[in-house]
Amino acid sequence: MALTRHNLDHGWTFRQGDSSSVEDWLPVGKVPSQVHMDLLANNRIPDPFIDLNELAVRWIAEKDWIYRVQFKKPTGLAAQESVTTDLVFEGLDTFATVRLNGTGILKSDNMFLSHRVDISSLLKDDNVLEITFDSAMLRGRQLVKEHSYEHTFYVRQTEVSRVPVRKAQYNWGWDWGPILMTAGPWRPVYLEQYIARIDDVWFHWEVSEDLKACSGHVFAKVAGAGSNPVTLLLSLNETNVWEKKCLADSNGLVTTDFHIDNPELWYPFGYGPQTRYELRATLGSSDQKSKLIGFRRSELIQEKDEFGKSFYFRINGLDVFAGGSCWIPADSFLSQIPAKRYHDWMKLMVEGNQHMLRIWGGGIYEDDALFDACDELGVLVWHDFQFACASYPAYPSYLESVEHEARQNLRRLRSHPSIVIWAGNNEDYQVQERYHLDYDFEGDKDPQSWLKSSFPARYTYEYLLPKIMKEEDPFMVYHPSSPWGDGKHTTDNTVGDIHQWNIWHGAMNRYQETHMLSGRFISEFGMEAYPHLETTRGMIKDPQQLYPGSIMMDFRNKAIDHERRMVTYVAENFQVKYDLPSYTHLTQVVQAETMHFAYKTWRREWGKPGARKCGGVLVWQLNDCWPTMSWAVIDHYLVKKPAFYAIANALKPLVVGISRIYHEWTAGHSDPTLPFRDTKFDLWVVSSKLKSIQVETTVRFVSIRTGEDVQSPLKLGTTTAQANSTTEILKDHAVVVGDPKLNDTTRPFDLAKYDPYVIHAVVKAGDEVIAMDTSWPQPLKYLDFANREVKFKTLSANKLAVSAIRPVKGVVFEETRATKLSDNGFDLVPGEDKVVDVTGVSLDSLRYTYIGAPEGSLEVSLSA
Repeated sequence: MALTRHNLDHGWTFRQGDSSSVEDWLPVGKVPSQVHMDLLANNRIPDPFIDLNELAVRWIAEKDWIYRVQFKKPTGLAAQESVTTDLVFEGLDTFATVRLNGTGILKSDNMFLSHRVDISSLLKDDNVLEITFDSAMLRGRQLVKEHSYEHTFYVRQTEVSRVPVRKAQYNWGWDWGPILMTAGPWRPVYLEQYIARIDDVWFHWEVSEDLKACSGHVFAKVAGAGSNPVTLLLSLNETNVWEKKCLADSNGLVTTDFHIDNPELWYPFGYGPQTRYELRATLGSSDQKSKLIGFRRSELIQEKDEFGKSFYFRINGLDVFAGGSCWIPADSFLSQIPAKRYHDWMKLMVEGNQHMLRIWGGGIYEDDALFDACDELGVLVWHDFQFACASYPAYPSYLESVEHEARQNLRRLRSHPSIVIWAGNNEDYQVQERYHLDYDFEGDKDPQSWLKSSFPARYTYEYLLPKIMKEEDPFMVYHPSSPWGDGKHTTDNTVGDIHQWNIWHGAMNRYQETHMLSGRFISEFGMEAYPHLETTRGMIKDPQQLYPGSIMMDFRNKAIDHERRMVTYVAENFQVKYDLPSYTHLTQVVQAETMHFAYKTWRREWGKPGARKCGGVLVWQLNDCWPTMSWAVIDHYLVKKPAFYAIANALKPLVVGISRIYHEWTAGHSDPTLPFRDTKFDLWVVSSKLKSIQVETTVRFVSIRTGEDVQSPLKLGTTTAQANSTTEILKDHAVVVGDPKLNDTTRPFDLAKYDPYVIHAVVKAGDEVIAMDTSWPQPLKYLDFANREVKFKTLSANKLAVSAIRPVKGVVFEETRATKLSDNGFDLVPGEDKVVDVTGVSLDSLRYTYIGAPEGSLEVSLSA
C-alpha cells in the first residue's frame, strides 16, 4: 500500500498560556502559522509593521501560547495491522511541549529541527493534539542564569537571552529589524501512514577535473516493514541515464556506486545551462521519493599570490566573480512567505546580474522554495550556519542540539547545486576579538582544550561543523566563519573574506575611498537609504509624522546612530534638502553612488587568472524583513531602490569603469581645489564573457555648466577586452582643459572660470553600445545643477526617452509595488537619450526628481 499524507492545516485554535476561559480560544486561519499572525487576524493586536505598533506587541514575547487541533483517525490504510502512523512537525517555534490525547509525545527546544513521532499506539477515533510554546525570551534568560557559571554570554546585538536559544536570532531584533518574538507551528504539521517508506535519497558525487565524468555513491534510507528492493533511477528530460535495484541493510540503508560519462552540468546563469537531473528512489508500490539535482564541479580557490592568498569560486573550471547580496529572512513572520515570493526575489537577483546570495547566520536555514528557485535560475548560494554576533556556549546539551540541527539541515539541502559554500557563523570571531577571548589558531590545535577556553564556540566552528560536513556532504566547501581568513584578524585584507564596514560604521570612510578598502572577498558592506515614498507612507499612517527625524521615522530605523551617519553622507556630498521626498531621493542617490563606486572599483580587481585580487562583492543587504529604511537595496515589498540598478549595471557581463584621482575635501587643511586641478583618470573594462571581444571606446568630456564638450572626444580605437578578466585601457591619463591660470597656485582660484565636466565613456562592439560609465567631479555638492532642462518623450505605451541639455545626476522615478522599470537612478549626458521601459503603470502617472531639481517629486511631462 502507498504512503498517504493527511495535512493538519485547518481547524486549529490557540490561546495565551495563562488564560483559563473557554472563550479565550481563538481560531487559527491556517497552519503553518505564528502567534502574531493569529492575534492580528483576530483583531487582538495592531499591525506591528505600522507606526509605533511594534512597542504595543512586545508583551507577546514574555507569554506562553497553546495551539490545539482536533482530528479524526484516518480511514483506509490505518485499518491494516502493519501500518505505521507518524505525526510530523516540520518546524516548531521554539520551546514546544506536544501532547496527543493528554499524553506527552515530544519536547523540542530548537526551531531549526523537524520531528517525526510514531503515534500508532496512541491514535483514537477522535484525537486532540495540543502544543504548548513557552516564552523563548524567558527561557533564554533562564538558560543564561543556569549556565553562567561555565560560560560568559557576550552579545553584540540586542539582549543576551538569544544566545543559548536555537531560534532565529533576528527575532530579538537587529539593527534593521523589530523585536518580534514569534511562537507557533511555523512549518507544516501532518500525519503520514505507511507500511514502508523512503525516508531520503541522496548522492555523494564528484565531477572529474576534465568535466567528462561524474562518480560517487547513491544512498537511500528506508523506514518501515518489508524487504522489497529499492529502485534507484537517474533521468534527464524523462530519459533514463542510470538505474539500479538494491536491497537495504539491517539499518534500512541502501548504498551503491554510481558513475556516468559526459554529464550535462549545472552552471550559474550567464555561464551555461542550469541542467537538472531527476533522482528517484522507488520502494515497490509503497513509496517513492524524487529530487531534482545538478552536477557541477565547485571549488573555492585559495592560493598564495602577490596580494596574499586568493579567495574566489571556480565552477566547472570557470572562474566566477561572485557579485551579489546578503540575505536576511524575508519577513518577521516566516509562515506568511509563499513559495512564489521566494521565486520573485531570486528573479530579481538574476535581473540585477547578481550571481551569489549569502544567507546570513542570524536567520534560519532557508526554505526549500528559495533553493529550488536558485537551482532553477542559476544563483550561487553561500549559507551561514545559524550563529551570529555572539559568543555561543558549548555545554553538552547545547552541542547535541547543534549537531542534530546541522545534520538535519545538511541532509535537507545537500542536493541543491546552487549551494557552493557553508560558513560556520556570522561575525562571531569579531566578538572573540572585541572581548579578547582565547584564540591561538597556530599554537593550540586541540579541540578539547577549546571547550575549556573563554571562546568554546571555536570547537563548533573548527571541529564539530567541519566533521559533520565531511560526513554528510563530503565534497562541499566549508569556511569557519564570515569573516575569517586562516585564523588571522578578521580585518586582514590579504586572506579570506572581510566585512568592510568602514563605510557607514567604523571610520565612516567616504564612499569615494573604496579603492582603499578592498579585500580578497568582500562578503559584507553597505549604505543605508530610505525606501520609496509609497512604502514610507504605508508604514507611517500619521501624515504629521511623515518627515525625516520624526518620532516614527526615527523609531522605524533600527541602525545605531542612523540619522547622524546618514546625514553625514548626505551633507558631505549633496546640498541638503530635508523635506521627505527630497531627502528620500538624496539618501537613495548616496546609496546608489556607494554601490557604483564599490562594485566598479572592487570588480576591477578581479584582474586576470593567477592575479584575482578580489573574488567577489556581496552588499549588505538585498532585502528587508519589514517596511523600513535600511541597507536593503530592495524594500520589503520587492520595490527596488536606485542602488539595485547601480549594482545591476556594475555587474553586467562587460562593463567600463572610470576613476579620477581621489582628493579629500573636508579633512582639516585639505585643498578643495585639488580635484579641479588634477585632471588624471583611469579607464578600464571588466568582462565575465568567456571569449575575448573587440571593442571601441569613445570618451567625452562634457561641461556640467553648459552641456558642451570641453574638448574633442577621445576615440581610443579597437581594444581587446580579455575574456573573464580586467583590461586596463588608460592609466593616469591627463586631460588638458580649462583656463591654464587655474593651475597657478600663486594666484587666487577663480571659481567663475572653473568649468567642471563629466567624463563619459561609451564602449561599442560593432554598432552596439554594450557599456557606458560617467565620472563626476567630487563632491557633487560643489557643482551647479541649475537649468538641466530634463525632457521626456513617449516612444510607445510602455517606453519613454529621457534627455537633457546639460549633464544630470541621479534621475529617479518614484517606484511603487506596481511599477516595473528597466533602469532607475541614472545620469543623463547631452546628446544621448536614455530609453526606459515602463510596465505596471501608465507613463503619465510617473513622478520623478534629480539632483538640483526644484522639487523632490515632480510630474512627468510627456511629449510625443
